[in-house]
Amino acid sequence: MKFKAILFLGLAVIVAGCGLLGKGGDFGSKKNSSRTTGWSYNDPDNGGFQNDDDYQQITGPGLVFIQGGTFTMGRVEQDVMYNWDNAPRRVTVASFYMDETEVSNLDYREYLFWLNRVYPNNPEKYEGALPDTLVWREELAYNEPYINNYLRHPAYSDYPVVGVSWEQANDYCKWRTDRVNEQLLIQKGIMTNDNTQGGQNTFTTETYLTGLYQGTDGDKPMEDATGNARRIRWEDGILFPDYRLPTEAEWEYAAYGLIGNAEGELLTDRKLYPWNGSYLRNDGKKERGQMMANYTRGRGDLMGMAGALNDNADITAPVFSYEPNDYGLYCMAGNVNEWVADVYRPLNQIDVNEFQPFRGNIFTQYKRDAEGNLVRDEYGELIKDTVADYRNFKDGDYSNQIIEGQDWKSIKDQLSTDDMYVKAQGDDSFSSLITDDVRVYKGGSWKDRPYWLIPGTRRYLTEDASASDLGFRCAMTRVGSPEGF
Repeated sequence: MKFKAILFLGLAVIVAGCGLLGKGGDFGSKKNSSRTTGWSYNDPDNGGFQNDDDYQQITGPGLVFIQGGTFTMGRVEQDVMYNWDNAPRRVTVASFYMDETEVSNLDYREYLFWLNRVYPNNPEKYEGALPDTLVWREELAYNEPYINNYLRHPAYSDYPVVGVSWEQANDYCKWRTDRVNEQLLIQKGIMTNDNTQGGQNTFTTETYLTGLYQGTDGDKPMEDATGNARRIRWEDGILFPDYRLPTEAEWEYAAYGLIGNAEGELLTDRKLYPWNGSYLRNDGKKERGQMMANYTRGRGDLMGMAGALNDNADITAPVFSYEPNDYGLYCMAGNVNEWVADVYRPLNQIDVNEFQPFRGNIFTQYKRDAEGNLVRDEYGELIKDTVADYRNFKDGDYSNQIIEGQDWKSIKDQLSTDDMYVKAQGDDSFSSLITDDVRVYKGGSWKDRPYWLIPGTRRYLTEDASASDLGFRCAMTRVGSPEGF
């Protein structure tokens, strides 16, 4: 009898132990609990620490998912310009998102309308965003109708916006981030629409996350684990990452669309253009002989003969023209050149990292007043201070130059700039058109010959300049798994 009692007690302890340990006999291994402490997530009895096990990034408006990978960036054709600035190099690009099309006139007019409505007392904000329509003016061509019509007439609404500088394109990306996140919060009922916002009380993603934007809560506010309303945090994974200009590597990788030429890890065919083959005409049965892109075919021939215009574009074409590449992106060759984020250097491909190559990093932090409060400008946007500027790292700063018979530190102290490409005031040393304010653009345009349609080619322009054949599209970072969970 005594033996049976002891056996029964032992079994009871084992059963109790199994209940304590949970499934598999591991302490704290139950679903939605911490692997390191065993405490349950989203449990008000444990303090209410929240976690979402089922997070998946959704695709933002206008974007297409670009699965990352490795590719050979740079020259795939003879360097007919002899610039030697696109040496082939194998790199890896992380997954990201990119606009399906170039930003259109309609898209940009929406931006201008918003600026004019929200900042009626600050016309300089609106005027600073206006494209330069005078880029259409030529000394020996009658392009005056495009100055008045191209941006604003509804006939050109679906055409790519041009006359936009790199700086203006960057500002548009930031505005788009804020409007998309604002609309997302409104749709979810977390916040109500506020058409009266303006000045210091203007919604931006940054001012909302820092608690500076004072909006009106919706009927479905975010709740903590105890059921109390709270503000959205970045950790909730609800807000979108920033819309931004793609890096040069991202743009080039997306343009080639090599995912359509891969069998496993084997690349079956390299590409010269965003489509297969070395020809500029469609070889399909339905569209045989039709142009694959909008470009200049030869001297004085921008659209072909009447009755068979072929590319159907005298200047630019609508953003959904021609066949998309294997990622589903339109007009990655021709139509308009496109700004990318990178600062131009001839040897970028050699200098930059193998993973996520990019030149142009400027690291910043939020500016604070004497009391430690965040500082905003007159438009309600947070002001940032520069912590470090690496635009000329390894190519432009004097610390990386070999100057015979000179100590670079002593030279640096005598100059008003650290950039070897910028001629300092009163200094007779070397100067160049290449500065830290010169950005890369790619893709070829309606004005260009076929050579510039090759994604590996690259040109540059100062970031405050614009042209009648230069536009842009936005990108967004992919967070988490490169292909989904």
